[in-house]
Amino acid sequence: MKRVLQGILRNVNSNVPDTPFAVRFWDGDTWTFGGAAPTFTLVFKRKQAVKNVLGKGTLGFGEEYARGHIDVEGDFSQLVRLGVDSSIRGMKLSLRAMAAAAFHYLTSLNTLRRSPKNIAHHYDLGNDFYKQYLDETMTYSCAYFRSPEDALEDAQKQKYEHICRKLQLREGERLIDIGCGWGGMLLYAARHYGVKGVGCTISPHQAEYAKQKAAAEGLNGTITILREDYRNITGQFDKLVSIGMFEHVGKAFIPTFMEKTRELLKPGGVGLLHTIGKERHTSQDPWTMKHIFPGGYIPILDHVINTMGKKGLIPVDIENLRLHYAATLDEWARRFELRAKEIERMFDSRFVRTWRMFLYGSAAAFRWADLRLYQILFTNGLNNSLPLTREHLYRT
Repeated sequence: MKRVLQGILRNVNSNVPDTPFAVRFWDGDTWTFGGAAPTFTLVFKRKQAVKNVLGKGTLGFGEEYARGHIDVEGDFSQLVRLGVDSSIRGMKLSLRAMAAAAFHYLTSLNTLRRSPKNIAHHYDLGNDFYKQYLDETMTYSCAYFRSPEDALEDAQKQKYEHICRKLQLREGERLIDIGCGWGGMLLYAARHYGVKGVGCTISPHQAEYAKQKAAAEGLNGTITILREDYRNITGQFDKLVSIGMFEHVGKAFIPTFMEKTRELLKPGGVGLLHTIGKERHTSQDPWTMKHIFPGGYIPILDHVINTMGKKGLIPVDIENLRLHYAATLDEWARRFELRAKEIERMFDSRFVRTWRMFLYGSAAAFRWADLRLYQILFTNGLNNSLPLTREHLYRT
């Protein structure tokens, strides 16, 4: 068992030679990889932990770390950097683990009945939890950094401004926000561009917060927040935006999402889809899909574009903000660690370990692996009135 693990770790060290590390076992046996001082030491406290990692891959590692059967001494970010290497991500799982992953996928599809349960698993942990590490706008999506020194609060507002400019928002236009979260985009667009906005979310915590925020800013007559599945929304809108929600649609429902988008947008209307994605098919991380985002699916870019085309939606601009999301997650992880004791009191140590894995692991996947962040600007049918260049995006 140890010999198999050693072979995998040697491959990892060969692929990422600038990250020396050590491994210590329950019996005191210690290995070092890389020749220099270790950036971290991986500690296996039980033999079963090694067995679960070899049988379940990243799912086994995440579960054993959350239970406290695996520990990490040193730089956690360097551990997860190695964790996204192909030697780890490509580990062959046991038949039992593959069957369990398939069963979880089939029982977490985002049907109208199942979606609220999937969303509640992640987003209904309570607003007080998310306030521990999000910025003051309660924005839970990739920020936009004009420079590495930007504060997170500024970077999130810059993201909203970037999107508003892409959409070419005008005063009095009707904007629909599919998956509006805590309402940050709608509030920004109403304040700065004078639009009338409608947002939908199926999270009761998010919906109530967004309603209260709109009321506090005197925007009740301008912004409407619906606690409703996007599939049930009706009306016609000049502009449409969806930020960080598309990852929850599920592969089987991508055509449904695009059809609903076409129905909601006026002919020639402009929309923007802000979503995590990939440029090619790679396996979904079973740990994330089971413990963080049940029902989630990271879409492939060409599938998104192809489905848009079939529904009469025309992509006009695609931007990849991959490193912006890595920087956003770095800041979330830093804030999370500052409040880790408080979060542990709210939940427990297993919860803290699970979310630490999620935040650091996601940052590593954007920086060193296969995750991307796409902003896809599109129109409902042809629109010949859009700007000929991108200059309007960068004017001060």
